[in-house]
Amino acid sequence: MTDAEESPDLWEPLRRHTPARVGLGRVGHGLPLRHLLEFQAAHAQARDAVHRAVDFGAVRAGLTGHPVAEVRSAAPDRAAYLRRPDLGRTLHPDDGPRLDGLPGGDPLVVVADGLSATAVQLHALPLLNALVPLLGEDGGGGPGREAVPVVLASQARVALGDEIGERVGARLVLVLIGERPGLSAADSLGAYLTYAPRVGRRDAERNCVSNIHPPAGLGYATAARTIASLVEGALRLGLSGVELSGEEPGGPSELPPPYRP
Repeated sequence: MTDAEESPDLWEPLRRHTPARVGLGRVGHGLPLRHLLEFQAAHAQARDAVHRAVDFGAVRAGLTGHPVAEVRSAAPDRAAYLRRPDLGRTLHPDDGPRLDGLPGGDPLVVVADGLSATAVQLHALPLLNALVPLLGEDGGGGPGREAVPVVLASQARVALGDEIGERVGARLVLVLIGERPGLSAADSLGAYLTYAPRVGRRDAERNCVSNIHPPAGLGYATAARTIASLVEGALRLGLSGVELSGEEPGGPSELPPPYRP
């Protein structure tokens, strides 16, 4: 009998269903060399995702037909952005006029770098291309649209979309943002939807579709259908957040199951 037959890898069936690091084994008091190198590579990818800048020029080049504006948050650089999350939630004082004349749209889309430039670079445009045809002329159901207004925001947190949406006069803002990278996914994109955006909105007043990073995470088509359903529900009911998802305390919301994320 061989060693492999005597000592089967009992963790292998689980590994086929998750990118998590399980059952890595050990060599003395440390990890086997292969797993140690994989961990170090994943850590480097996560750091790169956080510190690398999004090439918004390339993103803008892919937004043919969409009205586009570019803004910054009040964070002067990446170091300040990471130390002071509050600055990333506030529009740079010089950038408000850049939004003048931009149509409000329903939804107004904000593409924000967030904490993973890799996610934005890889997934923002394909997701947007999958989503826009699913939106009706009023943002809800009906014939598909060809364009939506897009704001490209650097050094941005999710809540920056509230100030942008309020200034533009949008009924609904959708923020596509790089999520905090982990050691199994450094390129996860999140989509945050807020009805009637204004400064001071709470996280409970938003809906989130997260973990968008095919092929390992949520695919573009599935994410786009979920987001489009949330957009339609938010505009029809005039709300977003826990009330829209049916998760608020005190019972289910008016929203029927097809609109729940």
